[in-house]
Amino acid sequence: MKTAIIQFPGSNRDRDMIAAIALISGVKPNLIWHQEEELPKTDLIIIPGGFSYGDYLRAGAIAARSPILEQVRQYAERGTPILGVCNGFQILTEAGLLPGGLMRNASLKFVCKEIKLEVSNADTIFTSEYEQGEIIRCPVAHHDGNYFTSPESLKEIEGNGQVAFRYADGTNPNGSINDIAGVLNSSKNVLGLMPHPENLIEAAHGGTDGRALFESAIRAVA
Repeated sequence: MKTAIIQFPGSNRDRDMIAAIALISGVKPNLIWHQEEELPKTDLIIIPGGFSYGDYLRAGAIAARSPILEQVRQYAERGTPILGVCNGFQILTEAGLLPGGLMRNASLKFVCKEIKLEVSNADTIFTSEYEQGEIIRCPVAHHDGNYFTSPESLKEIEGNGQVAFRYADGTNPNGSINDIAGVLNSSKNVLGLMPHPENLIEAAHGGTDGRALFESAIRAVA
């Protein structure tokens, strides 16, 4: 199994992702610089968190115009699983690979804490190792995680089962519409997720609630 992790100027969770994939899959992923125009053959693509280009203009807006995104787009069209976490989520929406967008937290403050997530759709590449409706713990760390979309788009997303995760038990940290924490594209092979499951995958982290997401994706492509 081959995994590619895309690195941008300002990425700061790329090493966390490398460690998570290497630990769970047993294979160290490839780290791909954003200016590359060719993406080596890969089974899984991950865009990690951070502050690409310092969140200048809008979070993820400049990174979404990087050369490697055209390759990511082509892989997405072929059905390759693609995961964007935090800034990766922002980049995927800015690139048009996911519906909606991420705006400033409703509190207008950076939020860094643990929240609860509900698994809203357990029948996907990324969630098959969870139970439908399962409540898990997960850390967040973001300033622009307030997910929004048009009423028409929201109706389509909800009706098509594209909401993978929701903030649960009143822990919504950013004002995201319908408590959406993770959303899929219509083909369900691209997932954007604001919380950081890679930071809760082993006992040393204080829990393993995020591990099943990576196990799901790895088993789907192995």
